[in-house]
This record gives sequence, structure tokens and C-alpha cells, in this order.
Amino acid sequence: MLQPTLANNVVALRPLRPSDWAALYAVASDPQIWAVHPAHDRWQEPVFRRFFDDALASGGALVAIDPATATIIGSSRYDRDRAEPGEIETGWTFLARSHWGGTANAAMKALMVGHALIHFDRVIFLIGETNIRSRRAMEKIGGVLTSRSYTTEMAGGSVRHVIYSIDRAGFAAGPLIGHTPPG
Repeated sequence: MLQPTLANNVVALRPLRPSDWAALYAVASDPQIWAVHPAHDRWQEPVFRRFFDDALASGGALVAIDPATATIIGSSRYDRDRAEPGEIETGWTFLARSHWGGTANAAMKALMVGHALIHFDRVIFLIGETNIRSRRAMEKIGGVLTSRSYTTEMAGGSVRHVIYSIDRAGFAAGPLIGHTPPG
């Protein structure tokens, strides 16, 4: 359940493998991807190596592939550590800047949220409170800000995260439904 293979006409997702290191780091090594992210140093090889190793160990990490070019363009992950009963977290998502501003993020989230809601009542997303770009992206795909928050250590400091959610009804009526594959 946590590492499905999913695809639509915009993005394909498959389980992360150790052999994906070079291709995924080639994307992640762009400092601009992380410029407004709470983990602003994640473009550095030792920092990204820890992120990559944690992703592999999580058992829920997926790589995003552009089906038109068969190249890795980013990754995302499922996790249950901070989720309440009936929930699953989706996060740790990043995309190559070449895929910003288009439909790749929504297509990826549609696949992941649609799949998760087969098994769970709600999908949650932790977003850095000051990460306005990610918060806007979350709202654009129908994420609803909850009253919950979570604080973690990142890049040498405490970072407060706000929690967004999408439940089954919100998904069925929201903007992501247009990005789901037919069938």
C-alpha cells in the first residue's frame, strides 16, 4: 500500500530504489528548489544523502518520472508516524524546477491521494508554516488547513509545520479529481 506503482499521462510514480541516487540527486542538487523550504540546505550532498537514506528506510518513498522522457523529476513519500487513526501523511515532495508551475504536482498528488483514500479516511500534509509556495500549492489542490501543527528540527533550527488535509469528500469534489486517470 505504501509503495504503489501509479501513473497518469503527466507523471509516473514507482517505489524508490537505491539505484535512483544519482538521478534523484541530480534533481535535488539545485539550490533553488530548496530556497524557501525549511530544509534549505537539502541540496547539499551530505544532507540529501540523509534524506535519501531516510526515504529508502521509510518504506513509503516514490520517485516521480516524466513519462514523456522517462527521466526522474522528483519524489514524494507516504508515512504514518505523525498520522492519527484513519490518516496517512503524504509529503517530502520535491520536483525539478522544469516541472514547476504546470500540472506535475497536481497530477502526482492526485495519484497519491486517490490511492491513499482507498485505504484511509484522510490524507494529511505537513507544510512549513513560512513556506508560502508550498502552502499555496496545497490550497490550489484542495488542501484544507487544520488547527493542528507539528514542530521539528530542520537545517539547524526548530521549524513549525501547519497541517493540511484532504478527505474523501474533499477529494471527490476538489480540483485533484480532474487529474486522476480514468477507470
